[in-house]
Amino acid sequence: MQSYDVIIIGGGHNGLTCAAYLGMAGLKVKVLERRAVVGGAAVTEEFCPGFRNSIAAYAVSLLQPKIMADLDLFGHGLRIVERRAQNFVPALNGEYLLASEGSTERSVTRFSRRDGERFDAFNRQIEAAANFLRGLLLEAPPNLHRGLRAKSVRELFNAARFGNRIRRLSAEALDCVFDLFTKSAGDFLDGWFEGELVKAWLGFDAVVGNYASPYTPGTAYVLLHHAFGEVNGKKRVWGHAIGGMGAITQAMAKAASIHGVEIETGAQVREVLIEKERAAGVVIDDGRVIRATAVAANLNPKLLYTALVPPGAVDPDFLQRMQGWRCASGTFRMNVALAQLPSFSALPGRDIADHHTAGIILAPSLAYMDHAFCDARQLGWSRAPIIEMVIASTLDDTLAPRGAHVASLFCQHAAPVLPDGRSWNDHRETVADLMIETVEHYAPGFKASVVGRQALSPLDLEQVFGLTGGDIFHGALTLDQLFWARPALGYADYRSPLKGLYHCGSGAHPGGGVTGAPGHNAARAIVADRRWKR
Repeated sequence: MQSYDVIIIGGGHNGLTCAAYLGMAGLKVKVLERRAVVGGAAVTEEFCPGFRNSIAAYAVSLLQPKIMADLDLFGHGLRIVERRAQNFVPALNGEYLLASEGSTERSVTRFSRRDGERFDAFNRQIEAAANFLRGLLLEAPPNLHRGLRAKSVRELFNAARFGNRIRRLSAEALDCVFDLFTKSAGDFLDGWFEGELVKAWLGFDAVVGNYASPYTPGTAYVLLHHAFGEVNGKKRVWGHAIGGMGAITQAMAKAASIHGVEIETGAQVREVLIEKERAAGVVIDDGRVIRATAVAANLNPKLLYTALVPPGAVDPDFLQRMQGWRCASGTFRMNVALAQLPSFSALPGRDIADHHTAGIILAPSLAYMDHAFCDARQLGWSRAPIIEMVIASTLDDTLAPRGAHVASLFCQHAAPVLPDGRSWNDHRETVADLMIETVEHYAPGFKASVVGRQALSPLDLEQVFGLTGGDIFHGALTLDQLFWARPALGYADYRSPLKGLYHCGSGAHPGGGVTGAPGHNAARAIVADRRWKR
């Protein structure tokens, strides 16, 4: 019977990050991945003959620089390039906003002189709030326990340290942080700007992967969550991994393997083995039992506790919390093979230009986004959807044949469960046609340029990648599911109610996105517990 120090369930980027750090600490580690390839949702695959793409996660910014350095990802072949323009927001009336280094403020001012004058102040406040969040990413949140115990005293010191960070904020930054943690993105942005395209550009980050209206309270935090990233030392910049997102996870797998980590694919875990109220290993679908002194789960906590942990193993109150864990991102994901680049009515031309390399946001106002959400809740999907299109082949010629291109379409909103008992298997292609037609409105001729496509409904995202409810964040980023409440009060330190069982996925702090932070932080907790035990 095989035995390890730690078993990692799930070979996504956080599981690989956790495994690499544990391997560096000298532990014997086994990663079990149910798919035929590691990477989870951060993978590159051929979806049409000759066309490869990042088929789920599709952009780089939030991956932590410390993790890239510690794991020597660049030494293992990773290369990241930034977009020539960050975002392009066209409107059907021929206007557009182009956000790119050195010209964004001028683009904002075209629509409103007042907005241009306020843009610097807005950026200063967002950057101050993002810096505050950056300081919290690579450590566990305060995790207070009832009663006076050694662990409780330690967490009191953590809470005091957190309080000191807040105290060091300027009054202006503190106001901004408070607003971002409590307000809707719509209310927050309406207080700053008047231009619809400007607010749409900034507001998209508040609803991306988030099944909500921009006027839903708490969405301002999701906007902030997408602002703490950087690319090659440049903060709040987005980029592309050459070779696609799979280049990140393949580099992580190399880093883990070099430090002795065993990685097995095609190995689906059926059950977490619990003995004497602690994790003792796992049972694989083929019947094998693999034992370990610790198990780290890189999967949605709802899935972990309702499907893999045996019934009755955890307290009923905790189980109820996990059963009620909200998982819904409203995402419909497409990969599209193109014979040529799109030519937008607002900015015509099929030769590669800066705007083709950007995140292209097809949603011209916050009101449009609000209607898209309401439409999906009532009907199952938005008849006028929100789409971000990223044409990665404009930055990476390894993905498509010469002269051709690949595009990622991140589409919203699509209800995780369709009303009236309908199945996504019956409506997937209908909605995919709608998404192509929506792009056609902004870029006539786009439909004719499509030579192949892959459509992934919320159900597909769950079945293929294990994203419960199609949720790319492993749990909604709402205030009751963040920081010390992620995944539950008293368990924000990556430890579960069962000794030896840890959370190392995006369902733990700081949440979703390709950050590596939960994996990094969980590894630190596991190593600390082993040292304490010795």
